Amino acid sequence: MDWLALLDGSGFEFARQVLQRGTAAVALVAFVSSWSQFPALLGERGLLPVRRFLERGYARRQPTIFRVHYSDRMLRGCCALGALVSASLVAGFPQLGPPWLPMLAFGVLWVLYLSIVNVGQTFYGFGWESLLLESLFVVAFLGSNEVAPPILELGFVWWLVFRLEFGAGMIKWRGGREWRDLTALAYHHETQPMPNPLSRWAHLLPAWFHRSEVVANFVAQLGVPFLLFAPQPVASVAALVIVGTQAWLVLTGNFAWLNWLTMVLACAAIGDGFVHAVVPAWPAQTAYAPTPVWFAVLTTLVFAGLVALSWQPLRNLFARHQLMNASFNRFHLVNAYGAFGTVTKRREEVVVEGTESADPAPGDWVAYEFHGKPGDPARMPRQFAPYHLRLDWLMWFLALGAPDHGWFRAFLVRLLEADPATLRLLRVDPFDGRRPVAVRARVYRYRFATPPERRATGLWWMREDAGVLVAPVTLGARP
Repeated sequence: MDWLALLDGSGFEFARQVLQRGTAAVALVAFVSSWSQFPALLGERGLLPVRRFLERGYARRQPTIFRVHYSDRMLRGCCALGALVSASLVAGFPQLGPPWLPMLAFGVLWVLYLSIVNVGQTFYGFGWESLLLESLFVVAFLGSNEVAPPILELGFVWWLVFRLEFGAGMIKWRGGREWRDLTALAYHHETQPMPNPLSRWAHLLPAWFHRSEVVANFVAQLGVPFLLFAPQPVASVAALVIVGTQAWLVLTGNFAWLNWLTMVLACAAIGDGFVHAVVPAWPAQTAYAPTPVWFAVLTTLVFAGLVALSWQPLRNLFARHQLMNASFNRFHLVNAYGAFGTVTKRREEVVVEGTESADPAPGDWVAYEFHGKPGDPARMPRQFAPYHLRLDWLMWFLALGAPDHGWFRAFLVRLLEADPATLRLLRVDPFDGRRPVAVRARVYRYRFATPPERRATGLWWMREDAGVLVAPVTLGARP
């Protein structure tokens, strides 16, 4: 049938392989992250228990398998199943079968992770959660190795990358003045939520380099995304530019899987001819069996439905009050994205301390240490992305003055109880599992040590006390 030929995405086998395996790899990380952190944060004795959340009218309207029943065992079973299916897709096993098999596998991942995100509350309120869900849904309809990838679904991934990049660029252009005067990245490497080992080096680069970073960012986010829809090889080059800019963010920060998944999605625009020219071993063209009519009809209907959902996100890109990381439906499909419309110019960190003394002197307070947050000034920041340290991220927002501190009050109670699940989320428990008499939270102002300061002190960070956030509390008092 001639109309089937119009849907044929031959020439994008490389794109399909990267999309399917890469998205599944990110899903694997997401399920492992949920396995290890969800029970302590949101489980039966979590900081924001799911069961309590599901009593609200809003929660009862969310699509989630946990609406019928929640238990930590059920949650971990879902994570184990999700990780197993994700690993099979990374290995490429479902892709060896008929087109419905990878569709089924990705559908299972989407349902499971949607169920988790929709009860995850503030700990799952990040744009990359919606990005992963939208990606899992769209990639599900790319078919298996035996049929050509459908060009409509590939085209929708291009539109997804466009929304992701162009939306982020517009958020910045409309945001803080520091973006328009090209100074934003003179601060960002130091004040970003979770620096990595190269963040200090990037921060100490000269001012002209930081200005060039901002210019390159605007080119990559406001100009290059339009070229994803251009003929080959222009679209492939545009995709590589996006991959390159995202790789720089991977090298200099920890943004969970945001940058990693963006690189995977950008590869949707890389054609086999371009790959063959660079790597001759990759075939310029792949032979396929005829596309089944049912599969062509289904992918066309799915594409039409996604296009219908695109109207609000399209309007949002050009709206005066542009929404950032917003979902317009309960299924997290065709979302609005963006980050860092303003850049924090001063780094403040909440340091949680405890004491075993009933009448503590200043030297009796010792700090709990987090995995990804700056704490001990002598400790080099570590690399954790694409793994998502959810508690650490919320601590960064807490220092910025995030309004909802309910989870933090519960966190302090769990520390007073020496709750083992909560303590496992931390890098250092200074009391080795014993209950402290009291805990408190202080705010410190951090900055990267200059080269002379580092040579003199051996410290990565310089810090100064900025006051009390939570005065000392005991188990009998309400934080």
